[in-house]
Amino acid sequence: MQMKIFIILLISSLYISNSYCQTEEELFESANSKRKLQDYKGAILDYSKAILLNPEYLEAYYYRGNAKSKLGDFRGAIEDFTKFIELNPNYPNSYFSRAEAKVEIKDLRGAIVDYSQGIELNPEFPNAYFFRGNAKLELDDRRGAIADFTKQIELEPNNSLSYMLRGLSKIYLDQIDSGCLDLSRAGELGYSKAYEAIKQYCN
Repeated sequence: MQMKIFIILLISSLYISNSYCQTEEELFESANSKRKLQDYKGAILDYSKAILLNPEYLEAYYYRGNAKSKLGDFRGAIEDFTKFIELNPNYPNSYFSRAEAKVEIKDLRGAIVDYSQGIELNPEFPNAYFFRGNAKLELDDRRGAIADFTKQIELEPNNSLSYMLRGLSKIYLDQIDSGCLDLSRAGELGYSKAYEAIKQYCN
């Protein structure tokens, strides 16, 4: 009986020892596989283990932040994106990702700052202007929102929702004719709700 217990303990210790012998790269790849399978909790665990082995593992912070966002842990995600930015301040997507998490916790001003920093690094990313414009709308900065939707349309001229939101913002500011033209363009591009707005504001 004592021999059986000894063998079980020996096997268990070997299993535990082997599990801790994974390199940071192996843990990172394991985490990525789990993330792709939407096992976000398992992915976070493996990213965390990789970070324990290498506290400056940039990609592990970034993807752990993404996994936390998927689970609704937006404050935890912000912490990870912030750490990533401290280590590498020149990657625009980290600012965009942190901005999205800040929007979720209603830190709209902080989100706008992050979108702006990301845009400085990558001024040709249309979605950043769109989402910054949305944040400005929520803060009632309609002129700022119009400027962002206009830039987004320059980069992506077939985005019907940008025309819709820009049009409604213009109408709110009594720019009726220009706003109605935007609503009409949104409808032409396939945004059917634009026609309901045209009936309400433009006829």
